[in-house]
Amino acid sequence: MPVVEQATQVLRANDRGGYTVPTDGLYPFQWNWDSAFAALGFAAFDTNRAWQEVETLLEAQWPNGMVPHIVFHQDDPTYFPGPLVWQANQGPKPSSGITQPPVAATIIRQLASTDARRSDGLLPKLDAWHRWFHSARDPDGLGVMAITHPWESGRDNLPDWDQPTAAVDTSMIGDYTRRDTSLIDPSTRPNKEQYDRYLALVQLGVELEWDPAAIARDSPFFVADVGMTAVLLRAERDLLVMVQESPRATDVDAAVIAQRIANLEHGFERLWNPAVAAYCSLDLRTGRWASTASSGSFLAWYAGVKTHHQELLAELSRYVDAATFAVPSFDPEHPLFNHVLYWRGPVWAVMNWMIAVGLRDADETDWYQRIRSDTMTLIETSGFAEYFSPIDAQPCGGTTFTWTAAIWLAFNADP
Repeated sequence: MPVVEQATQVLRANDRGGYTVPTDGLYPFQWNWDSAFAALGFAAFDTNRAWQEVETLLEAQWPNGMVPHIVFHQDDPTYFPGPLVWQANQGPKPSSGITQPPVAATIIRQLASTDARRSDGLLPKLDAWHRWFHSARDPDGLGVMAITHPWESGRDNLPDWDQPTAAVDTSMIGDYTRRDTSLIDPSTRPNKEQYDRYLALVQLGVELEWDPAAIARDSPFFVADVGMTAVLLRAERDLLVMVQESPRATDVDAAVIAQRIANLEHGFERLWNPAVAAYCSLDLRTGRWASTASSGSFLAWYAGVKTHHQELLAELSRYVDAATFAVPSFDPEHPLFNHVLYWRGPVWAVMNWMIAVGLRDADETDWYQRIRSDTMTLIETSGFAEYFSPIDAQPCGGTTFTWTAAIWLAFNADP
């Protein structure tokens, strides 16, 4: 069967009617940025279904503007941690209490040409979500977006979070049974100590009733994430274009969006770590940068930031030269690099798409083609896995993964 048909079949199989699960079994609900990328994939063959995906996601928006990272559309008592653990009952549907990188505006801008009125209807929701980020995750107006949980970054087990989570008290964590390690190789997933810290942060959110101001004030984990900041900056730029091009977007103030963009552009430079010569995440509790770059560092181009263009290209070259396939999620020459361990080295197709798109926008077409080619080769060689070894193309994590299929379709449609 041609790969395009295989990819289409993966999205169809994971479709639950209006929303798509990342993969059957392992992730049985709607995940935020997974869903936006699913829409990107559906756009290659079913634009109406693509619109449904993002509309369903935004229907779960909380009154304060946040769009949660998991929407629990149906009951699955075997999943952990489920809605009874999160106790985040502030939206129209059961959900988690945190968000994920807001790629939705960027995907919706790509869809906008197919149905301008449908796009216009989502602009106030996107604007409310973006405004929430600036108030809830940057209360001091620094122009950088904090995450309050490693899961919020979308890059859950990145070594960047090791030191910041070390301050998290896990003494109240009781017994629990994880779902992920019963379905796939535990050696490729976060260990128990790390997972205890993740659950302790969920407990803290529950205690603080998911109040963003209280979490920003009291949580030991409050880290300015280069990936989150870059994705929001790109999303703000795309939202501004849609608002400016729409005669009906009267409920959204373009000037306010432009001000937010300017603040993010200024703040992004706070994340430049001269010792590493790359943009790095910054622990806002201790003032310490992450010890090295990650694939999130290369989202600077995706965000439209070109201040350190040549230095960042040199770092990207070092990453790629130390591996077989672009782009490892973590520094291949760092002692903590592991080519098959969740976010500690493997290639993720969605990160590759964002990095490649940013490089194309920066007129680095050779780099765009290199990353596009490597991504498609990994998928064609090893299937629609959750992630891949950058060393030997080994498929890891879940199988028949929605966003991996979606990215193959997106790259295939945009050579």
